[in-house]
Amino acid sequence: MGSNDLKYEVSQNAYIKLVLHSLKHPTSAVNGVLIGRISNDTVEITDTVPLFHSQIPLLPQLEISLILIEEYFSAKGLNIVGYFHANERSDEFELGGVAKNIGDHISRYFPQAAILLLDNKKLEALKKSKGSGAVTQLYVRDASKNWKLVPSDANNRFSLKEPSANLILLDYISSEKYRDIVDFDDHLDDISKDWLNPGLFN
Repeated sequence: MGSNDLKYEVSQNAYIKLVLHSLKHPTSAVNGVLIGRISNDTVEITDTVPLFHSQIPLLPQLEISLILIEEYFSAKGLNIVGYFHANERSDEFELGGVAKNIGDHISRYFPQAAILLLDNKKLEALKKSKGSGAVTQLYVRDASKNWKLVPSDANNRFSLKEPSANLILLDYISSEKYRDIVDFDDHLDDISKDWLNPGLFN
């Protein structure tokens, strides 16, 4: 089954974690990987791992982080199933070359990989309207292996698993929970900081 036939569903904690990561570093591009599995016709995104907020294109750190992440989650029956990216500028809405290249890299190991791109317009609107839709855009590779935006009305191909996810997210934003997020940049600077963020939702 190709990625054109699949649906993508993201769990509440995975979704909140990636948005909080971008909010912690509002003037930087940030990225992360999506963790999950395929179940029937759905890629279930059950977790996310925040990666970097400084020099995103540096390949050695990226390779090291992907190896560590894959080793940890494969023991739990999970895989890296995609990539998350937030652009440096809040008025940037295009998927850039770096994001596409990292998505291509992940697709070599998981052909149905997706890219989630933070949509700053939707995020700002959410803070005002408390909407239920995801504040990310879904990209998948087409038959020519080019990344294409999946329209938000495309047969519910992308959904939040828990309808209340945005309400919880807004609570975390108001309490500045994003300050607690640890990414791989933080871990490489201080290895006592855990990139798994085990206490984030306690």
